[in-house]
Amino acid sequence: MSESNPTESNEALQREVAGLIVTALNLDLSPEDIQPDAPLYGEGLGLDSIDILEVALVVSKQFGFSLRADSADNTRIFSSLAELTRHIAANRTK
Repeated sequence: MSESNPTESNEALQREVAGLIVTALNLDLSPEDIQPDAPLYGEGLGLDSIDILEVALVVSKQFGFSLRADSADNTRIFSSLAELTRHIAANRTK
């Protein structure tokens, strides 16, 4: 009886999200270069508000739920790749 390992599936989702970020923003790095707990915004990955909007659009299309620009949770959601992955895992519809 083989059960899927939640940590393994979360790591796979995290790699997928990192790939989406790199592709959507045409970043000159590989998805593996994005540290899970490094900040996405400002220092860290260095994304700005326009980049975050692009990521939100791609995530919405890929995973079937909306990330609203006016959400009070955006600071937390986009604080790191790990946080964004947790939010997607909890809210995705596809």
